[in-house]
Amino acid sequence: MSYHFIHIEDPETLSIQQGDDLQCRADEVVIDVAYAGLNRADVLQRMGLYPPPPDASKVMGLEVSGCIKVAGEESGFSVGERVCALVHGGGYATQAVAKAVCTMRTPEGVDDLTAACLPEAFLTVWYNVIVRASLKAGETLLVHGGVSGIGNIAVQLAKSMGCKVIATAGTPEKCSILDRLGADISLNYSASSLTQQCQEHGVMGEVDVVLDMVGGDFEQFNLECLAVDGRIACIGLMRGGQATIDLTQLLMKRATLTGSTLRRLTPSEKARCFEEVEAHMMPLVAAGAMTPLVDRVYDLPDALDAQTYMASGGHAGKLLLKCAS
Repeated sequence: MSYHFIHIEDPETLSIQQGDDLQCRADEVVIDVAYAGLNRADVLQRMGLYPPPPDASKVMGLEVSGCIKVAGEESGFSVGERVCALVHGGGYATQAVAKAVCTMRTPEGVDDLTAACLPEAFLTVWYNVIVRASLKAGETLLVHGGVSGIGNIAVQLAKSMGCKVIATAGTPEKCSILDRLGADISLNYSASSLTQQCQEHGVMGEVDVVLDMVGGDFEQFNLECLAVDGRIACIGLMRGGQATIDLTQLLMKRATLTGSTLRRLTPSEKARCFEEVEAHMMPLVAAGAMTPLVDRVYDLPDALDAQTYMASGGHAGKLLLKCAS
């Protein structure tokens, strides 16, 4: 038995277990996992706050990179191909099963570590910023949590589209990272009110799209900073799920507030988005025009330490688990 995976004993205890090699359906692949990406959904799952769907693996982990170990006969892939994939759970392991439509070939010159940063961030950014919020070339995007695994990809994608990018972070050091990523305006929400800072930069009421992964007390600011016909895409609630907003702003600005979670996307929606991501975003990585920000890499048995660090909020960029021996 060469398959090893992280098992949740209780919210404060993770163990490494082993089992039989994984098998897959005709439209799936089994991946020998090189790296698995960490996401906040994993932390919530460990704490019992985000249980996996009935048809999902109980093992944590939503994205992986590695090589095809088994290729289903209808998958379109071959054994040995280097890939990265969004998985329906099961990423914290040495093997993972992925739908072929949620699997992308890793371009030549892109290593497995970089590839593991892409599937969840690419799908989240593309679906929320491009599909739901309809960001267009030349518009202004505000990204909360700009140095997060998702945030840094959103900043880089928007800049590649010729957009103006405003991004927030909580320390001067993280704001410096945002500057290096290409953000036009970096806002330190710990220094002074975001409203005041936007007024000083002359961008209050000028934002076309907000990518919001914090919610809570930031929501009223999001409305106030919007331009007419602005759109807010809410994808996380780090500052809480309750917000008091002035609905007058919503009406006067003809604003749109939308939200989503990846696990609620239908298979057909995921398949369509991955086709678009592979066509429009993966070439940016292959050309060196987009480089995901990486903070730290942990060995698979150290998954709890990695999640503890993620929960602290101290990281800047993606956290990864090295799963290959």
